[in-house]
Amino acid sequence: MVTMLPKQYEKTGCRPLAGPPPQLMLGGAPESVRAARAYVREFIAYHLPDLAPDRTADVELVVSELVTNAVRYGTEPGDSLLVGLNGTAARVRIEVRDPVRRRPSLKPVSHERDRGRGLFIVEALAECWGVVDQPFGKTVWAVVAR
Repeated sequence: MVTMLPKQYEKTGCRPLAGPPPQLMLGGAPESVRAARAYVREFIAYHLPDLAPDRTADVELVVSELVTNAVRYGTEPGDSLLVGLNGTAARVRIEVRDPVRRRPSLKPVSHERDRGRGLFIVEALAECWGVVDQPFGKTVWAVVAR
C-alpha cells in the first residue's frame, strides 16, 4: 500500500515523525506522573527497543521522580511542564522543564518525613544530573547509562 503525503512533506526531512515524539507536554498535576511513565515506556519501545529492561525501568523511575518534583515544586495550577527523551541503547538523556526557577536540592536524610528522597533516587540511578536555568523556569536533566 502506498501512502500519498501532502506536497509539503515530499521534501527530505519534512515527513512527520513516526512513533512517540521526543517531547511531551503535560499539565502540572499529579496525574501527569502516570502519563509520563506511560510515555517513557512507549517512547523506549518504539525508539530504543534494544534498551535493556532494567535500564528501561531506571529511566521510567528517574522520569517519575523528576516529574513528581516538577509537579510539587515547579508548577502552580494551570502550569505545564515538558518531558524530553533522547538517546541510544547505551545512554538516555531525560529532561524535565517547569516554569519555576527555584533549583531542586538534596534534603538532609530524615526518617521523620515521607518525602524528599526523589533526588537521592535520581542520583543513585543516573550517571549524572543537573539543572539548567531557562528564561522562564528551569530544566532538570539526567543521563541514565549502562
